[in-house]
Amino acid sequence: MDYRILGRTGIQVAPLALGTDNFLDPTPADESARILEMSLDAGINLIDTGDTYANGGGEKIIGETLKKTGKRDQVLIATKVDHGQRRPGFSVDDPAQFGPNDHGHTRLNIIRACENSLKRLQTDYIDLYQIHRPSPTIPWDEQLSALNTLVQQGKIRYIGSSTHPAWAVMNSIMVSELKGYARIVCEQPPYNLLDRRIENELLPMCEEHGVGVITWSPMAMGVLAGRYDDPENPPKDSRAVLRGGFYADRVTRRGIEIGIEFSKLAKNIGLTPAQLAVVWCKDQPGITAPLIGPRTIEQVPEFLDIINTELDEETRKACDELVPPGSAAANFHNTADWMKGTII
Repeated sequence: MDYRILGRTGIQVAPLALGTDNFLDPTPADESARILEMSLDAGINLIDTGDTYANGGGEKIIGETLKKTGKRDQVLIATKVDHGQRRPGFSVDDPAQFGPNDHGHTRLNIIRACENSLKRLQTDYIDLYQIHRPSPTIPWDEQLSALNTLVQQGKIRYIGSSTHPAWAVMNSIMVSELKGYARIVCEQPPYNLLDRRIENELLPMCEEHGVGVITWSPMAMGVLAGRYDDPENPPKDSRAVLRGGFYADRVTRRGIEIGIEFSKLAKNIGLTPAQLAVVWCKDQPGITAPLIGPRTIEQVPEFLDIINTELDEETRKACDELVPPGSAAANFHNTADWMKGTII
């Protein structure tokens, strides 16, 4: 396997990373553990989770599995501190117990959240600790000083951000340089053929300043994998139904139309639509690795088979014709009000 360097850290990561948002929600615990073990055995070495995934249950599954297998030191654990309106169904532990200072990226909450994540993960350190969504009312100085303290204490190794605009990541780099704080080494945005807007500013900025890019939703929540044929009647076991809200809003008629044409491209080159979606994302300029998030153990081999697959130029051009570079046919930044741009 050809490993890739994460930003300017020197750390080598596999060209695919394992996302665990499905762990316990809806994937059962035993199957989640098997998915993790199977991915590790195939050489995937970056596991991404977050403190709100299944109310902290995602971190617990990872911690228990790595303890059982003894593979903690072979794995890079990336987790997140939520930007947090702590609300029922999207909170950690018991949401009813959260007060006004129990959320957001204050020094108080970053340090407390890190301590809780360490306990759930059953580890002494987190390899990559990420600020999950921007906190525009909290200065970078406060956020970075807290993260820097955790780095100095040995509780986290590197810091990153998730779903931040290019200018915000750049601001964080400036503050880190001025104050001597630990510097963001990785940003984690949504990126797929249906929403390519990070190509306009974020990706060029990250390449210029040595910031790695781990992306989420390469299959566009299943739209590019052929999961949907009617936005008004999505499959009952799909995220659009199970989670609703902004998840459902990402499934559009135009996106489904593109997904149908995309499936034809995949068939022509002998890949499944899901495989083509991931390969397309994996080898786009500036991308370190996309997150794959298998829901079932049966889906894992489908992704592992294309770790080293590359697309021919003709297929890439055909994808560009479906959704031109820098544009979007669906809004996967719909939880980030800073992202602007017309949806085609």
